Amino acid sequence: MSKVQAFLFDLDGTLIDSMPHHHDAWVAWHARRGLAIDANAFFTATAGRSNDEILADMFPAASAEERLAMAHEKETLYREIAAPKLALVAGAKEFIERSLAAGIRLAVCTASTTENMKLAFARFPIDRWVETVVSPADGLRGKPHPDIFLEAARRLGLAPARCVVFEDAPLGIEGARRAGMGAVALTTTLPLAAFSSYPNLLASAADFRTLAPSALTKEAPHA
Repeated sequence: MSKVQAFLFDLDGTLIDSMPHHHDAWVAWHARRGLAIDANAFFTATAGRSNDEILADMFPAASAEERLAMAHEKETLYREIAAPKLALVAGAKEFIERSLAAGIRLAVCTASTTENMKLAFARFPIDRWVETVVSPADGLRGKPHPDIFLEAARRLGLAPARCVVFEDAPLGIEGARRAGMGAVALTTTLPLAAFSSYPNLLASAADFRTLAPSALTKEAPHA
């Protein structure tokens, strides 16, 4: 049993209410190419993965440069859509303030791009609330690989079992499991049923307003 000392937050759909904007951007991106999209299946399968991983599966014959160009177009669409209306998930700021007051260490672990993070951090001081931000831009694999979470724990100087992950995507919960971390599911993007099979799930909530840091820092079993 290990006492939890750090919270690791996903960004999109967890701290910021951005997933509807990503949804709209991907739908528009597919439409530009005349490609069909089952939006619900697409987002369940890809949330938490990096663009390069998603596009490599979609276009296995494409070069790295071609995938980069496609990703750039999609993320430009996202920023155009999100810029005027990006918001925090309800209760996120207050939850972080209570966590900091309790001495809990914080990190962001996200598959977001550098430019998208800049948009979010310009609107909200998330990067000043946390000690470190870890993403595929650091040369790490996206979720469900555990790399991003393990790197955050390394930077914080903590054992993985002392960290709890907050995620809105099953791939993120699975990445936390592989990292040996408990997780909290935010049902901002998908219903609770999407997370019910994960043994490392500690709690779930529609947003942060019903979550208490003190309830999540008690000694927890290894994930």
